[in-house]
Amino acid sequence: MADNNKYIDRMVFGLDIGTRSIVGSVGYMEKNKFNVVAHYVKEHETRDMLDGQIHDIGKVSDSIIKVKTELEEQLGFKLKDVCIAAAGRVLKTITVHKEYELPEEAVITGENIYSLELMGVEDAYEKINTKQDKMRFYCVGYTVIKYYLNDYVIANLEGHKANKISADILATFLPEDVVDGLYAAVEGAGLQVANLTLEPIAAINVAIPAEYRLLNIALVDVGAGTSDISITRDGSIVAYGMIPKAGDEFTEMLVSKYLVDFNTAEKIKRASVMNRQINFKDIMGLKKKVSPKEVREVYSQCVKDTAGEIADKIKELNGGKSVSAVFVVGGGGKVYGFTKAIAKKLGLPEERVALRGEEVLGSIEFKQENIKKDPLLVTPIGICLNFYNQNNNFIFIHINGERIKLYDNDRLTVVDAVMQIGFPNQSLFPRRGKELNYIVNGEHRMVRGSLGEPAVITVNDKEANINTPIKKNDRVTISESTEGAAAEYYIEQILEYKSSITINVNGKKVICPKLAEVDGEIKTGDYRIKNGDNIKILDYYTVDRLMTFMDIDCTGKQIYVNNMEVNGSEKIYENFSVNIIESVEIDVSQDEIEQEMETNTEESIQEEVKPQDLEEEVLPIETKAESKDINVIVNGTLVTLKGKDSYIFVDILDFYPFDTKVAGGNDLITKINGEKSEFTGPLKEGDTVEIYWED
Repeated sequence: MADNNKYIDRMVFGLDIGTRSIVGSVGYMEKNKFNVVAHYVKEHETRDMLDGQIHDIGKVSDSIIKVKTELEEQLGFKLKDVCIAAAGRVLKTITVHKEYELPEEAVITGENIYSLELMGVEDAYEKINTKQDKMRFYCVGYTVIKYYLNDYVIANLEGHKANKISADILATFLPEDVVDGLYAAVEGAGLQVANLTLEPIAAINVAIPAEYRLLNIALVDVGAGTSDISITRDGSIVAYGMIPKAGDEFTEMLVSKYLVDFNTAEKIKRASVMNRQINFKDIMGLKKKVSPKEVREVYSQCVKDTAGEIADKIKELNGGKSVSAVFVVGGGGKVYGFTKAIAKKLGLPEERVALRGEEVLGSIEFKQENIKKDPLLVTPIGICLNFYNQNNNFIFIHINGERIKLYDNDRLTVVDAVMQIGFPNQSLFPRRGKELNYIVNGEHRMVRGSLGEPAVITVNDKEANINTPIKKNDRVTISESTEGAAAEYYIEQILEYKSSITINVNGKKVICPKLAEVDGEIKTGDYRIKNGDNIKILDYYTVDRLMTFMDIDCTGKQIYVNNMEVNGSEKIYENFSVNIIESVEIDVSQDEIEQEMETNTEESIQEEVKPQDLEEEVLPIETKAESKDINVIVNGTLVTLKGKDSYIFVDILDFYPFDTKVAGGNDLITKINGEKSEFTGPLKEGDTVEIYWED
């Protein structure tokens, strides 16, 4: 007792509230070994619990008081705080696959990953609420089974580049009434809950150490009312499950067979496991004597049926296939033939299905005498050990004025509270404004709206964020994030619009900005694009548009494009030649006409001067000299140029059949002797000329 007082501040009290009995253990951790200094088992006097569920809170509280009192006598001091576990029967698990697509390939950040996980948990909430009607569930935690980078499995997403990330997430939930029932029973015994875990988690932490979890192993905790199942693979716990059958099923077979009460049948079952001769009285007062073999035969079919259901559940949780090995813990698993039946149903060698007791309790030291390490102790000890792994409990906080209860896994943050009240995930993070969709030269394009502001969060009136830790009685406020401005884009921002068209006008280069046509109408660069606009960036000017751009009045002028007279709608492309010349009229008076008529002279009274005889608007035309012919090679063909004293490139078009009005490519190429030339480039005898369209 004096030694116990020495460790009083380090003592942990674990309570396994089972269907058939309540097991209490008190101990402390020292040098990586858990020392049990007090241990007591109390069976329920009546069936106050069925299938792991408390049915009579008051009577269960009375049983807890008796266990607590016995332990206090062993210890020599009072117990105030206790660690408990919820049965696998009430644990609900959902595995969801969630994908998150990024707007464009980017480096994955912690925020991206956290957002992905939150969306997965939200999906799990929706699914479990759909299945469970109005029952309210608490998320007691989630595990990421696998991450995917662009659909390929990866251990850690952060820092990689991707267009899409996804994850398989195992979320676990407890219903509110189960948690409240456990708390009420414990508090009715004068104790406070220091830590709450789940029975399958408590068992697996003892029976399957972390280094074994790379293997595909099933742990089956067979109690009185339920058989809890956990599956490990690739270093993680990947699934939890339960069937509502366990040791009580075998006992009830004996009740019917031998006409005895439940407690007597339980003693008969245990005696058969220990291979002892069995003597008892039935409810008629008649003495009976049966052999262990006979008793085993009574419940053998029930053992096979239960083992079959467990095997089926294992396969279901393991993706439709068997596991590599099965560990069995719990008192119900000790019944004769149980492990062999599971092995047969799973197609495993018998040695691959085994009871785990002394083997996994090697690091546990019992200070009491006459305590045998067996599978019955795995879960109660696991409940104690879980206290050191994580300080779990339900706590109360206030969020936006509402008081809520949270499962405290010692890592609670604001986001856990947010999820509990059903705050929309999209209202946590900045939201983009409406996107703008439009078409440019037949190609669909999109501009994203700007980001809004993130949700405004405070914890106890201090600025916080979704990752800020919270503790009991904290006051959290959160207001929704905002949506950013809608996308806004102008024609002058379009890349193609920023280029230009060069046109030779009267021998001078004129650089013209490209034009934009929106749904058939010409728009300038300051035009604000609307959703659905069909935009064409033109690679040509018409004559009229060119004259408008150059601010030229075409009245009384003739326009030649590539040496051919054209009208205002003619299209002008890159490097085309445009000549603008004045039209000349010779006015003849009426008197002169009459005079000519009288003299019968047949002369024209009006004459239009040819383009080469007129003075251009920009460049004066030199006085014509005596003409001479020259020979040049055009695209491999000998061509003779006639009628002028000198020639330039554009003169070729009068003698060589090349239609510049019909575009045969993106660029018109003009060369003299292999060198690029303008339409005004001079020609001489024997020059080699090339003219063609190029894409």
